[in-house]
Amino acid sequence: MSLSQVKRLIKKVDLVLEVVDARDPWGTRSIEVERYAEKLGKPIILVINKSDLVPKEVLAKWKKVLGKRHPVIFISVAKRLGTRNLWKILRNHAPKKSKNKPVLVAVVGIPNVGKSTLINYLKGSHSVGTSPIPGYTKTTTRLRVSKWLRVYDTPGIVPRLSAEELALRGALRPEALEDPVPAAVKLIEFIYKKKPSFLKDLYGIESDNPYQFLEEFAKKRGLLKKGGEPIIEEAARIIIRDWQTGKNNFYLEPEDYDLLEEK
Repeated sequence: MSLSQVKRLIKKVDLVLEVVDARDPWGTRSIEVERYAEKLGKPIILVINKSDLVPKEVLAKWKKVLGKRHPVIFISVAKRLGTRNLWKILRNHAPKKSKNKPVLVAVVGIPNVGKSTLINYLKGSHSVGTSPIPGYTKTTTRLRVSKWLRVYDTPGIVPRLSAEELALRGALRPEALEDPVPAAVKLIEFIYKKKPSFLKDLYGIESDNPYQFLEEFAKKRGLLKKGGEPIIEEAARIIIRDWQTGKNNFYLEPEDYDLLEEK
């Protein structure tokens, strides 16, 4: 969904729910959308989804940073955690309207953060198609969630970033990468730096070299060319896919963006 389309929708609604990934809340925000909504005076609620994958003490640090400008709620739609509180925060921040005029809410965010799944929970039925594939939602859909609430499910907002960065934010599926190795290497290097034993514990492979890790991973999974040469491109795609789907629950903290020093 283009930024101009999102802006037109934000003009029509009363409130914006921005869904981000708890494992990287800062990197999965839509800053331009936030600024535009703020300019129009539209309330924004930051919905931090997949919070079951991140320790509570880390979530508390993110709330300290992100809660400075907008209300923050931590949920895990897949695990039904925090979703009741979402109804409360919606009621508390929704503008008062006449009985015949429902509150209009836009659910926005980059691909694969869980927007459609969140709406399905609010609706109480499988009203919107969902998929772990980034970019699954193709059109904007308006749904009647309750007597007083209507929500718009939107296609993911694709940030203006390189394909590599989009994949690392879950906004581009690994199959769409012409060469997935650089993105996988960048992810592996960051994990090595922050949590040296994480990948060994997850995959049972011990290596301090990202390329060697991909080779060993490919061998372990039987991803081999004729002659036994490891197919590191396929290994790289699996590493990225595991990160996008949550099998790899590595997470970032405010310190990784030097945010806790901000006044």
